[in-house]
Amino acid sequence: MDVRTTRTLVLGSGLAGLYAALRAAESGKVTIVTRASLRESASFWAQGGVAAAVGRDDTAELHEADTLRVGRGLCRPAAVELLTEEAPRHLRRLRELGVDFDAHGEVLELALEAGHSRRRIAHAGGGGTGRVIMDAVVRRVLEHADIEVLDGTPAWGLVADGERCYGAHLPDGVLLAGHTILATGGAASLFARSTNPPGSRGQGVAMAWRAGARVADMEFQQFHPTALALPGEGDCFLISEAVRGEGAQLLDADGVRFMPDLHPAAELAPRDELTRAIVARIRETNGRCVFLSLEHLEPRMVHERFAAIADRLAELGFDLARDRIPVAPAAHYTMGGVLTSLHGRTNLRGLLAVGEVACTGVHGANRLASNSLLECLVFADRAGLVASESAGAADATDVPAGLVDDRPPMPARPDVLPDLQATRELLWAGAGVIRDAEGLGAIARLAPDALESREAAAATPADVLVAMLVARAALVREESRGGHFRSDHPAEDPAWAVHVAQRVGEEPRTGTFEAILDRAGQSTLSSGAGA
Repeated sequence: MDVRTTRTLVLGSGLAGLYAALRAAESGKVTIVTRASLRESASFWAQGGVAAAVGRDDTAELHEADTLRVGRGLCRPAAVELLTEEAPRHLRRLRELGVDFDAHGEVLELALEAGHSRRRIAHAGGGGTGRVIMDAVVRRVLEHADIEVLDGTPAWGLVADGERCYGAHLPDGVLLAGHTILATGGAASLFARSTNPPGSRGQGVAMAWRAGARVADMEFQQFHPTALALPGEGDCFLISEAVRGEGAQLLDADGVRFMPDLHPAAELAPRDELTRAIVARIRETNGRCVFLSLEHLEPRMVHERFAAIADRLAELGFDLARDRIPVAPAAHYTMGGVLTSLHGRTNLRGLLAVGEVACTGVHGANRLASNSLLECLVFADRAGLVASESAGAADATDVPAGLVDDRPPMPARPDVLPDLQATRELLWAGAGVIRDAEGLGAIARLAPDALESREAAAATPADVLVAMLVARAALVREESRGGHFRSDHPAEDPAWAVHVAQRVGEEPRTGTFEAILDRAGQSTLSSGAGA
C-alpha cells in the first residue's frame, strides 16, 4: 500500500477548504484532495454574496444582533461576535486576492437580504458571487508552490483511532498529515428537492462520525423559499434572496400577493417563516408552487443586477423581468455538522472541520442570509492558522499498528446506489419543511444498529447514516425552532434553547456547546487557545 505524508491535508475544494489551504501553506506543504475538480463545489453555486458591516450606517454590532435574532436563541455568541467583527477584514482580503465585487467606483454596491437590518451584502457577477470569488481563489491556489491538488480523488475514510486523526484513506493508499482539515460541504442534496450540487450529501459528516467525531445540530436544515419549481431540467435552480431584496413579490396561484398579511417584513421575512408560509399557501390553493414576480420593477435594472440568474432563466424559457417565475422551497443549507471550536478543532486530535460540514454554532437554528460564505472565510482562516503552527507532517511510525491497513470499503458512486433516490424521497417527506414523529421515526429506523457502534456505522451507506443522524436529532427536539418545524410540537419551547449533540455509541447529549464538550472532557475545545 502506498503511504504518503504531507504537513496539512485538506479534504474538499470549496471556498472553506481552499481558503484554509492558503493560510496553512504559509508554513509548509498542503495537499488538497477532492473527488471532483476545483470548479465543481457548492461554493460556485452561491448567488447572494458575503455579509459584512462596511456601509456607513452599519456596524458589526448590528450585524451580530441580526444574526443572533434570526438564529432563534441557539447561536453561539462568541462565534457570532468573531464572525461579524472579522467580516470586513476578510472582505478586504478577497479584494486583494482579485475578487471584483460590484461597486460604484471604490464604493461597494451592497444588497439587502432577509433578516438583515441594513444593506450589507457584497456581491459580484450579476448574481454569480460564488463563481467570481472561487475563480479568484482557485487561481491563487493553483499558483501556490506549496499546495498540491489531487482532484478526481475521493477520500474513502479517515485514518483514526477514536481519539486522533492521522490522515485519510485514498483509492491508491493512505495520505498521512499533521492536521487533516475536513471541508467537504453540507448535506442538502440528501433531500429530494435541493438547490445544491448532487455531491452535497454529507459524506464528510459520515466520515467524521465513523471516526469518532461528535456532531451537533443535525436537525437544523435550512430550506430556501424560492427555488425554481419545474418538472425536469432546471428544477430547484436557486432564485437568490437578493431578488426579493430588490423588491420582487410572491404571488399565489390566484395572483394574490400574500406575504404582507402574514409578516411585517413581507417577502423579506426570515427564511424559515417564509418557507412555511409558502408551503401553507401552496396547500391552501391546491397548487404545486407560488410565483415570484418582478413585473413592477424596471426591466433593465433587473437584467443588469441579476444577469447570471436572468441568463439561466432565459435558457429555460423565462424572462426574469416580465414573467412570473414558479418557485417552491428546497433544501439549501445544513446548519449542523461536525462540532468544532472557534479554531475548527474537533474532539479528535489532528482533525479540524470548516465550512458547511462544520458546526461552529454561528448559525443557530436558522442561518442569516449570506453569512455562509463569510463563515467559510473567518473560520477556515483560523483553522488554517492552527495547521500552519503545527509541528509538521505525520509519520507512519506515529500511527498505531494496523490502522493504516484497516481500509474502509470503497464508497459507492451516486449513480450506482439503487436506494439513494428512495432515501432522498423519504427524507423530504419525513424530515422536510414540516415534520412529525411518525415520519422521523421511519428514517431513524433505516438501519437500527448504525448509530450504536463504529463497526455498524462503517457498514452503513453514508447517505443512510446522515439521514438517520438528522432524524434522530429531530426526534429528540420536541419543539419547533428555526429550520426545524414539527407539526406535533408546533410551538417554540424556552426549555429547548439547547443543542443536540451525537456520537457513535452514545445517547444524544443536550445542553450548551460548552457544557457538552466539558462533560466529554474535551477541554481543548471549550477553553483557552483551543476555543
